[in-house]
Amino acid sequence: MKQSERKRLQILEAAQQLFAQNGAQNTSMDLIAKHAEVSKRTIYNHFETKELLLYSVLEHMLLQVDQGDIYQYRSNIPVANQLQEIASREVRLLTSEPFIKVARVAFIELLQDPTLAAHFNNSKVGCMRYLEKFLADAVANNALCIEHKAFAAQQFLYQLKSFIFYPRLYGFDLTNLEKPDFVVEQSVALFMARYGA
Repeated sequence: MKQSERKRLQILEAAQQLFAQNGAQNTSMDLIAKHAEVSKRTIYNHFETKELLLYSVLEHMLLQVDQGDIYQYRSNIPVANQLQEIASREVRLLTSEPFIKVARVAFIELLQDPTLAAHFNNSKVGCMRYLEKFLADAVANNALCIEHKAFAAQQFLYQLKSFIFYPRLYGFDLTNLEKPDFVVEQSVALFMARYGA
């Protein structure tokens, strides 16, 4: 690895740690330079603005998240079973420590920066990389009846997020939460009740 690449990685890792601790708004470029053991000028040589550094940190963190393989519709397996597999994979993603870290860094900043929110709203993560196509293929095979596939995909994901992800993100007491397997089972049952062919 070249020295320039090594410095860039030092900056990203220092910023990641500091943004997670303090939030990007409360982290100065001077503090990042100190923790990365580089000059402030070196940071600006790699990242023109703090906003670009934040984007890069979030993208760097997402690269460390195992999002799993793209799941493709299979006509020889009941669609409910496939949706359970997709939901189980998504739950593993949503509860993984690397994903929670990304979300915690991003969450506060997304509320304060509409351009960052728009940037990440257009990024497809986890099952959203393939769910809409999966649903379209299931509809084409008469396994599901969905008019608005993008909406249905979001419905499916948000059902899981509301019970599995957001309580963890917000640091709620998890002792009284439903078990993930139960949430998956019920989410798929609700989805099939609405969209089953």
